[in-house]
Amino acid sequence: MAIDRRREAAGGGPGRQPAPAEENGSLPPGDAAASAPLGGRAGPGGGAEIQPLPPLHPGGGPHSSCCSAAAAPSLLLLDYDGSVLPFLGGLGGGYQKTLVLLTWIPALFIGFSQFSDSFLLDQPNFWCRGAGKGTELAGVTTTGRGGDMGNWTSLPTTPFSTAPWEAAGNRSNSSGADGGDTPPLPSPPDKGDNASNCNCHAWDYGIRAGLVQNVVSKWDLVCDNAWKVHIAKFSLLVGLIFGYLITGCIADWVGRRPVLLFSIIFILIFGLTVALSVNVTMFSTLRFFEGFCLAGIILTLYALRIELCPPGKRFMITMVASFVAMAGQFLMPGLAALCRDWQVLQALIICPFLLMLLYWSIFPESLRWLMATQQFESAKRLILHFTQKNRMNPEGDIKGVMPELEKELSRRPKKVCIVKVVGTRNLWKNIVVLCVNSLTGYGIHHCFARSMMGHEVKVPLLENFYADYYTTASIALVSCLAMCVVVRFLGRRGGLLLFMILTALASLLQLGLLNRMSDSVKDKFSIAFSIVGMFASHAVGSLSVFFCAEITPTVIRCGGLGLVLASAGFGMLTAPIIELHNQKGYFLHHIIFACCTLICIICILLLPESRDQNLPENISNGEHYTRQPLLPHKKGEQPLLLTNAELKDYSGLHDAAASGDTLPEGATANGMKAM
Repeated sequence: MAIDRRREAAGGGPGRQPAPAEENGSLPPGDAAASAPLGGRAGPGGGAEIQPLPPLHPGGGPHSSCCSAAAAPSLLLLDYDGSVLPFLGGLGGGYQKTLVLLTWIPALFIGFSQFSDSFLLDQPNFWCRGAGKGTELAGVTTTGRGGDMGNWTSLPTTPFSTAPWEAAGNRSNSSGADGGDTPPLPSPPDKGDNASNCNCHAWDYGIRAGLVQNVVSKWDLVCDNAWKVHIAKFSLLVGLIFGYLITGCIADWVGRRPVLLFSIIFILIFGLTVALSVNVTMFSTLRFFEGFCLAGIILTLYALRIELCPPGKRFMITMVASFVAMAGQFLMPGLAALCRDWQVLQALIICPFLLMLLYWSIFPESLRWLMATQQFESAKRLILHFTQKNRMNPEGDIKGVMPELEKELSRRPKKVCIVKVVGTRNLWKNIVVLCVNSLTGYGIHHCFARSMMGHEVKVPLLENFYADYYTTASIALVSCLAMCVVVRFLGRRGGLLLFMILTALASLLQLGLLNRMSDSVKDKFSIAFSIVGMFASHAVGSLSVFFCAEITPTVIRCGGLGLVLASAGFGMLTAPIIELHNQKGYFLHHIIFACCTLICIICILLLPESRDQNLPENISNGEHYTRQPLLPHKKGEQPLLLTNAELKDYSGLHDAAASGDTLPEGATANGMKAM
């Protein structure tokens, strides 16, 4: 049966000629059909959906071969990067440059929103009202932890925060410890401890994050109510996770532009209502919906940015957007100091999204998505709009895109959902590998950050809130700069592999080797490994998201991006979960992610290389995306693993099938004799 299918795919049926190989190293249509896991029905362009093999016709060819060939659109229209994009001038057109700029500007607002928790929910220094700082803290100001009262009583809200109950054990009345003694480190409090240590009815706060009042001081989220701070942190992250998953599927079905515009409208509604919250429950609920809408904006802008660019410019354009978002992170402390109140800060973060309402009239739908889903009527109007904006002459269409488009105007749209990937052989594997990489990168980043900030007693610089904040931001900035250099020379897969190896080494050395060192040497090496781990893990997470955007077909790109970004959200969610449980299970948490890094190193080798490759447009393209070897072959060296097209020519099956000769007894589909 395998030989019969190979014969039919090679052109053995009456009146059929072998079709040329598709771009991106994909197989000819016949081979694509024969090698698909469910027996793909592919026309000249490698059809957009994978279906079960049709029943064999007694004459030797598939029963519906002529019908499938007639149903497939023109190869010229499916080759967006090779025909449509050059016709529009690539990224050289002024209109395309304007659209790319419009995807960069909101990254600044997104950066403000993503890092607002560090200021809105920062747990400040506090003391019982009327008792005074020194009296209330019972000598901690002079002989306490590192001689700094603020660090003893504060609860850092950055991702590397230490034990959340550390402060709760020391905020008792002045009848507590003796003024000259150093108080012992508190153990996680039980119900009885909470009753004895939190018998104050009013508190005064010293907020470290540049604000006079934040959410914690507004509703006294200390002592027995401290857990509500972590729930408020959960709400934004959980909203992002659900938003990535749901808006990604919707964007593949109705388009990128409607999802972007509706997300903008609703983030304005929910974001501004957050500033009017009357209690922490209302605040947390509205933050969930704010995160949901923010996810729709992040995801659709990421996809639109990728789909606008030619192969050689995609990574550069994406990294510029990342740097703009980091500018928002660096500017956030100044914005908080300017606002002074958390409600004003929240409103100021959301109000710039009002400018994005103009996108309704100036930002078009993704032309690449319209072509991939065969919405040729809308695509024709948009192409004419591009040519008008760029002042191009439509007669310069050398490849004949417009005449081919005219022939296909009556075709019905063919949209695909991300669940379609379950029936593929290679595409689902690539997406799952990148999801695990994203989860591991963002999850282990918290472990390294907490380990570095755990040495704040011995490194006085790290005791300051702004030093903590800018240290993390600077490491992320250096990581992105290193990504630009590494990816340029090693490609996407090589760069991801290098950063994952660095992450694994830093994690394993920190967990194992440091136990054999003295305390003074151990602290220095632990900080060094933590910095290297934060640097490499940030690159792993960011590069996994970009890699997924490139290898996922256009028809399901937002769905695939949603899966990888949601995995990243799950990784970040481990930080507040560990904090809520008083850092219990932190060491096991680190060990699990360290083991995941080793698994990821092996799995990365299974991924294709997407550098300078055209984006896959349909599931068939994505399923047969070229996987090049990690190291280039030497001149004259025969590769060990041949592509199916090379294997067909090498085995001689193609010639035998074309001439109608019978195959030797015992021959198999790969040309080898059965033993």
